Amino acid sequence: MEKLSPTIIYENLNDLEKVDTVTSARYRQLAQAVLADLSVSETLRQNIAERLQQANHLLALKDVDGDESY
Repeated sequence: MEKLSPTIIYENLNDLEKVDTVTSARYRQLAQAVLADLSVSETLRQNIAERLQQANHLLALKDVDGDESY
C-alpha cells in the first residue's frame, strides 16, 4: 500500500463524496492505518478519527445501488 503523509490522508477524507467507491474505501483504509500508528501525533490522529467518523455517519445515511456493498 502506498505511503502518504497523515496530513494528505486527513485532507483526502474531505473528498470521499467526490471519488468512486474503490477510492473512497482506500482513503478510509489509509485513515485507519494512521489511527493505529502511534508515531503520528495524537492531535492529528484525533482529527482524522473525527473526520472519518463524520464521513462514516454520512455513508450510513446514503442510499446504495444494487452493485454497491456499502
